[in-house]
Amino acid sequence: MNLSRMALLALMAGAATPALAEAPPPPPPPAFTQCAACHTVQPGRNAFGPSLAGLSGRRAATLPGYAYSEALKKSGLTWNAATLDRWLKGPQKLVPGTRMPFGGIPDAARRKQVVDYLLKL
Repeated sequence: MNLSRMALLALMAGAATPALAEAPPPPPPPAFTQCAACHTVQPGRNAFGPSLAGLSGRRAATLPGYAYSEALKKSGLTWNAATLDRWLKGPQKLVPGTRMPFGGIPDAARRKQVVDYLLKL
């Protein structure tokens, strides 16, 4: 079998392979219930708050299609375990002037459950 024929067969085999379906998000912890009132975990689907899909490693206030506060845009935050923990402890304290109307999760164990969940999305 010559090289061009092998290349054609390889191309055809790749075209016949179905695309992998996106895996559904993991089940949320009970502590996430209050977050779900305003946020979705579906990519590209904002609600009152922005979608939380793909949050890990993303710079704050950069998800296209959502109108963030100037305070959050200027915060310089990048979402990781440490910044999410501080944010969920008290968004208004971390970023004065943010529009997020949420008092925070005072319990560290519950916050960790939410942070761990968000980092898996």
